[in-house]
This record gives sequence, structure tokens and C-alpha cells, in this order.
Amino acid sequence: MATAKKAPAKKAAPAKAAAPAKKAAPAKKAAAPAKKVAAKAPAKKAAPAKKAAPAKKVAAKKVAVKKAPAKKRTPNAAFMKALTPSAALAAIVGANPLPRTEVISKMWTYIKKNKLQDAVNKRMINADAKLKEIFGKMQVSMFEMAGLIGKHLK
Repeated sequence: MATAKKAPAKKAAPAKAAAPAKKAAPAKKAAAPAKKVAAKAPAKKAAPAKKAAPAKKVAAKKVAVKKAPAKKRTPNAAFMKALTPSAALAAIVGANPLPRTEVISKMWTYIKKNKLQDAVNKRMINADAKLKEIFGKMQVSMFEMAGLIGKHLK
């Protein structure tokens, strides 16, 4: 009971010091702890049962959410469309029409086979004679490579 008397006394002091415009908010706060103190004493046995039930529901919802996105992605038709490479690009990947994904894959095969990646910065590609025709410069980032190859596909 000693703690119950101290709690309202402490909360009442700020209510008197508060500005007139803010009287409503501290009054609500003072009333709420009194209810909590009263609710805690008789309902200690019931509180754990109430907390356990929502936890089970949350766990069940999370499991259901994880099971839903099991659908397999379908590839974008634009990436699968066969495109004809230019003469310069055909020297590396072949003259047959290929999807963009295959062209990039064959370019990487050529780059790794001829060791054209920069030794220090693997993101940079050092162009040989064939690649210089496609890229237009001696060194290209792997991020701009796809854009430069796209210009050689129709």
C-alpha cells in the first residue's frame, strides 16, 4: 500500500505545475496508473494467460506468411526474345540470334577465358581488339558492359 500512495502523489505534483492548456493530458495519465495498480493486484493470475494467447496467434500468422510466396517466378519475355548480334559482337558470341541473357553469359565466358578482368579491380574489364570494337574504349566497368552490348543487338 505504501507504493500505491507514492505513485499518485508523484503524478499529482506535475499536474499542478503543468500549463493550463495541458491539464487534460496529465489528468488522463494520473487516472490511468491508478487503474493499472488496481488491475494488477487482483488479476496477476489471469495476466500470463492473456499474454500467451496473442503470442501464439502472431506465430501462426508468421508461418502462414512464409508459406505463401512459394510461387515460381516466370522469366520476362523481353529477356528471352532472340536478338541478332552485330558483326563485331558476332565475332565473340556467334552469328545466331540469342537472348540477351545468353549474350551476356557468352561475353563473360570470353572475358574469363582470355583473362581480361583487371587483376586489381575485378569489376573492370580490359578490352582486347575484339572487345574494343564493341565497347569503344580500352577499359569498361562490368555495369556499363550490358548497356554497350545492347547497342550491338537488334
